[in-house]
Amino acid sequence: MLFLTRKIGESVVINDNIEVTIVEVRGRSIKLGFDFPPDVTVLRRELYDKIQDENRAAAGAAADLLIGSEDKTD
Repeated sequence: MLFLTRKIGESVVINDNIEVTIVEVRGRSIKLGFDFPPDVTVLRRELYDKIQDENRAAAGAAADLLIGSEDKTD
């Protein structure tokens, strides 16, 4: 993991096309501004993890359905 120190108004650039700017610092919270191409997806970690969990559950259910249908053809 990379740790950087930035001040309000300062930015970091990722892969030449994503810029993250420190917009505000208030107590223990910071506000970040993101500038990125329209084809890039940005999600909060907790939402990303929830989507991944749901995708794994759906894939498991689909696999169970396929296995169940194979048993019926035997």
